[in-house]
Amino acid sequence: MLALTGHSSRLCSGLSRRAVLQIGALGMGGLALPQLLAAEERTPRPQRHKSVIMIYLVGAPPHQDMYDLKTEAPKEIRGEFEPIQTNVPGLQICEHLPRLAAIMDKLVPLRSMHGSPNDAHDSFICYTGRSFVNQPSGGWPALGSVVSRVQGPVTPATPPFVGLAPKAGHPPYGSPGHPGMMGIAHSAFRPTGPGLENLTLGDFPISRLSDRRSLLTSLDLFKRQADQSGMMTGLDVFNQQAFGLLTSGGLAEALDLSREDPAIRARYGQGDPKNYGDGAPRNLEHFLLARRLVQAGVRVVTLNFGRWDFHDQNFSEAKNTHLPQFDQGLSALIEDLHRLGMADDVAVVAWGEFGRTPRINNNAGRDHWAQVGGGLLAGGGFRTGQMIGATDRLGATIAQRPIHFGEVFASLYRHLGLDPHAPLLTDFSGRPHPLVDGQHQPLKELT
Repeated sequence: MLALTGHSSRLCSGLSRRAVLQIGALGMGGLALPQLLAAEERTPRPQRHKSVIMIYLVGAPPHQDMYDLKTEAPKEIRGEFEPIQTNVPGLQICEHLPRLAAIMDKLVPLRSMHGSPNDAHDSFICYTGRSFVNQPSGGWPALGSVVSRVQGPVTPATPPFVGLAPKAGHPPYGSPGHPGMMGIAHSAFRPTGPGLENLTLGDFPISRLSDRRSLLTSLDLFKRQADQSGMMTGLDVFNQQAFGLLTSGGLAEALDLSREDPAIRARYGQGDPKNYGDGAPRNLEHFLLARRLVQAGVRVVTLNFGRWDFHDQNFSEAKNTHLPQFDQGLSALIEDLHRLGMADDVAVVAWGEFGRTPRINNNAGRDHWAQVGGGLLAGGGFRTGQMIGATDRLGATIAQRPIHFGEVFASLYRHLGLDPHAPLLTDFSGRPHPLVDGQHQPLKELT
């Protein structure tokens, strides 16, 4: 909410509200002051919009120990876990994902993901759908940055792209997705960590905020005239976003979990807010934050979860530290989206950068395997309750329906109302590019 000191009829400057309304437009995140004051009194809900929640399973989880168990394979391939029936006849997943098994009618496991250029750990393909090899000038942008640039914010109170990704020992593990050729103005807003109290204006008078904005513009004038890099333009967008956030408490309210029903918070759980090794936290409250953010008007939320690089003790690590918490957090999110009538408007995807080796190594772990991996889709108005793709009896190669990351991105862009093959990207040399490569079409199985 916009906080103004003084009584409702007069501001602290002595001006009446009517006089302030006559001043005219004061640009704050694209809104005139009269609109801001009206918004304060009405406190409207954001308009209905399409969103994506993208969950990056840091370090690449073992696909054959989650959605594609190979019970007929030799012992050195099969592993320790058993499959369980889901609520969709004939579909089975890992025994340590019982909550997801109970809502399989709302899910689409992907068992034949491919597209990673190699088996190097990088979140890039999960956020862009493209290889980081041979990029155009400026680099491929994350989905959230594309949406920020092309569609912009739903309301000035909420940024279009939010990343729930704290810093990690291995930087790609802590990335929310980079803006690339979209420019720094369309980076993810990252609200985790200290400074959350700075998202509200409090008792700071709107007149002083206006004065400070005018001073900032004046100080930047010379640099703006001399700038050839586009950096100042990016800062303009940052400033607009900052003023929009300060003059409305919408984002701060979305991030305030104390406003949530205690029973709902308990269903999500807490998990562990500490980073797991050089990876991300297993913070179950981030799943709830993601739902609250899209509910408040955010278009794209990325969420980094755990560290699944189990070269050692794959089965004890998965069973004791990752699978149960992932099962609880993701199932709570999907159930919540359906409970609130948001499932058709919010697409959810969870995946890692590649799969794991079929053969279990001498340390009871699985190593990197770029040939095939797995993923999970939900919501988005997709046709759920089905598996897409299959691997051979060892889980080593794709046997049916290869699924490239770009095909999933084409489906997500279409869900957001964007033509995935429209030339909406322009690199730093001025060359246009489509959102996804032309050979990658939306998954027909989802419609």
